[in-house]
Amino acid sequence: MNIINWDWDPTIFWITDSFPLKYYGVFFICGLLLGYIIVRRMYINEKKTIKELDNLLIYIILGTILGARLGHCFFYEPDYFFNHPIEILLPIKKVAGSYKFVGFAGLASHGGTIGIFIAVYIYCRRYKTDLLWILDKITFGVPIAAAFIRFGNFMNSEIYGKPTSGSWGVVFQREDLIPRHPTQIYEALVYLFIFGILLVVHKSKIVQNTNGILFGCFLILLFTARFFIEFFKENQVDFENSLPLNMGQFLSIPFIFLGIIIMVWQLNIRNIKLKYARLKNCW
Repeated sequence: MNIINWDWDPTIFWITDSFPLKYYGVFFICGLLLGYIIVRRMYINEKKTIKELDNLLIYIILGTILGARLGHCFFYEPDYFFNHPIEILLPIKKVAGSYKFVGFAGLASHGGTIGIFIAVYIYCRRYKTDLLWILDKITFGVPIAAAFIRFGNFMNSEIYGKPTSGSWGVVFQREDLIPRHPTQIYEALVYLFIFGILLVVHKSKIVQNTNGILFGCFLILLFTARFFIEFFKENQVDFENSLPLNMGQFLSIPFIFLGIIIMVWQLNIRNIKLKYARLKNCW
């Protein structure tokens, strides 16, 4: 068996005695920047001003971080954070009677997704922009950013999978000596694959002049993949052990149905427009 023994230090170096620079943070930032570059290219191709995208980026960053943090606190550890509310939005933790900087040790991707929705909705209301058009565009940046975040999770030896007897197993030595599914890598590679699918769909005639189809496709693909990969993951919190599905799976289901609803609705609108155009030409 070619088991990989993983014992990489998640800290690159210490900026100060209490402020570490970690691989997770670097991957997080790089993923956001790369996603921005991809969406920026689309704005340029469609003759949109970059200033509009720069404003949107600020909303998305705030929505992602706040949503992911609040999602973790309320979905996974509500009891703890209701008793320690100061730790929800401050990167600190009480250790031995005093607070220390630890970074945000807990970000939930489903919460981040909800945060992005809310941030984009607020942006569109303020700048009078079509919501589905914006969501179609950022759809290309999200899977890239998500893939980089999962690479960061791998560097942190966190969100790993259940034990496996396969030769692809990874021993996360900072946690235990059991070969496990590297579910962080599974997710990252699937997200990159989804990005490729979205590019193909984007070039097809089915999405021309119809906003929302790409976004619906994205929701279905990403959260269906997330739902099935969760079967290989260890539960993040103890209460999930008594549930038929884990929290990640329960939270993925509404997004899958939302994607189906958006796609069906927009495809029907597209078909109605096409029929109307044909009738108009006949007249």
